[in-house]
Amino acid sequence: MAQRGIEGASVRAVADAAGCTTGLIMHHFGSRAAMLVHARRLLFGRTTKRANAAEAAEAEPVTRLTAVLEGALPLDEERAAEIRVWLGFAAAAVADPELAAVHVAGNRDWVGRITRLLAACAPGVGDEHRLRAGAIRLVALTDGLPTLSILDPQTYDKDTQIAALRDAIDGVVRDLKESR
Repeated sequence: MAQRGIEGASVRAVADAAGCTTGLIMHHFGSRAAMLVHARRLLFGRTTKRANAAEAAEAEPVTRLTAVLEGALPLDEERAAEIRVWLGFAAAAVADPELAAVHVAGNRDWVGRITRLLAACAPGVGDEHRLRAGAIRLVALTDGLPTLSILDPQTYDKDTQIAALRDAIDGVVRDLKESR
């Protein structure tokens, strides 16, 4: 999917890449849709593992939040490949309720994580609605920046993405602290 897009992720193409038969792929997954769901869940697993490691490595709340969110940006080739898979999956999910449900569930988990991390950055802000709104702002940015970066890496290079993210985090945390 990272190399050929979701349209190129046929059962035959996956079998060829895996060095096995289409029958084995179909036996294991049952359908192309199930294969795509599996790929999306693998991607969620990678993102979760990266976020867990970033969260565990940083003690200061804003630094921890920044490290977790930077993990969602395509700042290296591995994450750029993951974003290409994510984009293909998101496009397919628009017309497929099963794929959309997987995508929505993962996104809601991510918003929950960012809400929790944001709460640690602005202690005393007990308004869950405001914390969640701030998390949604940050998640929207970390979904949009990768899309733009994959399509236009010269304009949205690594430094630009990091600066935009850090500015957004500073703004959201400042807004939350001022509202206490």
